[in-house]
This record gives sequence, structure tokens and C-alpha cells, in this order.
Amino acid sequence: MQEFTRKIGEIKVSAMGLGCWAIGGQFFLDGKADGYGNVENGESIRAVRQAYDLGITFFDTADAYGAGHSEVLLGKALKGIRDKVVIASKFGNLYNEETKEVSGVDSSPAYIRKALKESLRRLQTDYIDLYLLHIWSLPKEEAEIVAETLDELVQEGLIRAYGWSTDLLDCAKMFASRKNCSAIEHNLNIFESAEAIIDICESNNLASINRSPLAMGLLSGKFNTNTKLPQNDVRGAGHEWVQYFEDGKPKQEFLDKLSSVREILTSGGRSLVQGALAYIWAVGDNTIPIPGFRNVKQAEENARAMEFGPLSKEQINEIDYILGRK
Repeated sequence: MQEFTRKIGEIKVSAMGLGCWAIGGQFFLDGKADGYGNVENGESIRAVRQAYDLGITFFDTADAYGAGHSEVLLGKALKGIRDKVVIASKFGNLYNEETKEVSGVDSSPAYIRKALKESLRRLQTDYIDLYLLHIWSLPKEEAEIVAETLDELVQEGLIRAYGWSTDLLDCAKMFASRKNCSAIEHNLNIFESAEAIIDICESNNLASINRSPLAMGLLSGKFNTNTKLPQNDVRGAGHEWVQYFEDGKPKQEFLDKLSSVREILTSGGRSLVQGALAYIWAVGDNTIPIPGFRNVKQAEENARAMEFGPLSKEQINEIDYILGRK
């Protein structure tokens, strides 16, 4: 199979990464579950290694995922191959590793350095390839101080590049033109086209790193109108910001949209998951989807999407037409 790669600044990565939110296990935000239910640590580690064996070289995590636990697992899983992979992590959220509670944010230079030190320890590494601000919005003056601190960390060799995890255009623009900014992480899937933020990435030669490429699992096709996820799952916990599920049930509008484009997504022998990822690659040359996973089977299905590559422009146009975007 021909190698399918993309770039984050000057860093070459597999065209797809794996998002490591789910493997962090259970943690809490605003008193509600913010994880994806129970996960098994050994299975998570095996899944990361299997993905690597199938060509995945990019892994995206955050210090808040599992209140540090996702980074710990990723560090264990990548031991011995650290120099062959690219790690993105995020900072800015305050959390308690004992109670697994996430509460509040801090973007001060002192806290950034403290957070980085802790992430390096958990990941068992002396540098992070891509360090992302994990606070949705900041005033311009505060964002500039963050960027200046990150520039210092690049100079010190503690990080290779940085970016911002946000869907807000004004925030993305604050970082986009800076020399060491290499990526914006944002939502993108067949339901959410994100054209404006992709334009910012393309015009500034930034990687567009795509969270929720499977719409929190809805695009796997395994949910229906009778699905009811429990409260210990972020999708059933009652968070207002969860777009595709309400009180643990997938929203009917998204089930209907998926049904209308299912045939296109599963063309050429792809699974629904693989078709949803193929859509993202076809949207632009800078896009890098980072689907989540909880077991080896899911990691394998994600990774094997690279064997099919992107959908055609004709298929993309057809999907956009069916979903009312053209």
C-alpha cells in the first residue's frame, strides 16, 4: 500500500491520527460524566500498538482526558517507538488526578510550563510534537501571551509546534499567522462542513486537525432510534454542548441525514466509518481526522480507512447536495 501522509508544519504524519479522549476512561465535568464509559487499559494499549502497526503515526490526547490517564496510557503504549510517532497534547484545563474532576481553566505562562512538565512525565517523553491550547476562547491580549510562551517552549526544544483547539474563527486567526503555529483543531464531519476555518488553515498552510469526524460515534451506524446511552457516557450525561445526542439518544435529524448518504459513504467496499473519514480527506489537502476508539477492533477499522483514501470530488458534491449545502 502506498504511504498516505499529511503534514503538520514540517512534521510528516499519517493522513489520519487517533483521538485518545475515550481511552482516558471516566472523568467528570460540571459533575457529569465526560468520558465514554468503562474502558480496559490493556485493550487501549493494544489498540494503539495495532494502529501503529497499520500505519498510524499520529496520536492526539490532552491532559484533561481522564484527568491525566489518557496521557499515561499513551506513554506506555508508545514506549520504544516514541521517535517514530507524533504526539499532540493539549493544555489549559484544571483537573484533579485523584477525583477525576475537571474544573476551570488557566492560561498563565507559569501554568502552561507546569502543565507541560506534567504531560511530559505522563507521556514518558522529553518533548511534545504539537501542543494545543484547549481553551475555547481567550481575549486577544491573553492569547498573545499564550503564544509568546509557546514560542519560548519551541525555542527550548520542549515542543516542536503549537496550535489551538477551537471552532471560533476569531481565535483561529489570532494564532494562524504565527511562525510556530502549525495547526488548528476543530470539528469536521459530514454534518458540519467548517469551510471558513478550513480556509484559514489552507491560506496559512496549517494542518486542519479534525475532531468528531464520526460525530461522537453516530457515523458508525450502530445507533438507531431505540438507542439509549447511559449517564456514565458523555453522550448520555446531559451536557448541553453535545451536538449529536440528547439525553443519550441520537438526534433523529442526524440519523435521517446519515441514511440519505449511506450508499455513497459505503462505496468501494468501505464501512460507514471508513466512508465518513474518506469524506474528510476529500474536503481539503490539509485535513487530518482523529477518530476516537475504545478497543482494537475500532482502531483497526479506523486505520484501514487509509487503504481506501478519499472520496471523489463528485461524491463530495453529491453528499453536499443531498444534505442541502449546494
